[in-house]
Amino acid sequence: MSLSLYATLMGAAFAELAPAVREFHRAAGRVAFDGWAETAAPQTPAARWIARRLGTPQRQGRHAIRFELDARPDAETWTRYFPGRTMRSRMGSSGADLVEQLGPLRLHFALTAEEGALVMRLRRVRCFGVPCPTWLTPQVHAVETGVGRELHFDVRGVLPGIGTVAAYRGHLDLSTARPVP
Repeated sequence: MSLSLYATLMGAAFAELAPAVREFHRAAGRVAFDGWAETAAPQTPAARWIARRLGTPQRQGRHAIRFELDARPDAETWTRYFPGRTMRSRMGSSGADLVEQLGPLRLHFALTAEEGALVMRLRRVRCFGVPCPTWLTPQVHAVETGVGRELHFDVRGVLPGIGTVAAYRGHLDLSTARPVP
């Protein structure tokens, strides 16, 4: 059995993650999960415009969500179904970094295990292939934890001078895993 993308990038640190986080990141093939998310609306008109293009949540509230994972050893596609929004990104690697392709953005993350949590630290961003200047680089908070068979997530992206573009947190119930045809 080949290692997952996350296990490969994290090496020995992968074993330090909470069991639910490891279980989720070991999934292979096309799998769907159900869960809940609390979402926050983008803060400004510019943030709303960007959020629409990226597929991030537009409304504030607590919602049932569906998540589809298409996981191969070298790449994953994540499709998040929020009410009225579908957010799709592709995960790959570049050197030791996890690279998330989200619309025209390529976000490079370092992955670390901290007290059982998976912490994603943004290293750099490219937009339409052009490096993002430091003064315009978003602040990204992305952490996954596990409780029982629930994968908990907390994600927030803030652009300098524009405000929060995406903010959602909640959990996926891993016991709802089912194949996607």
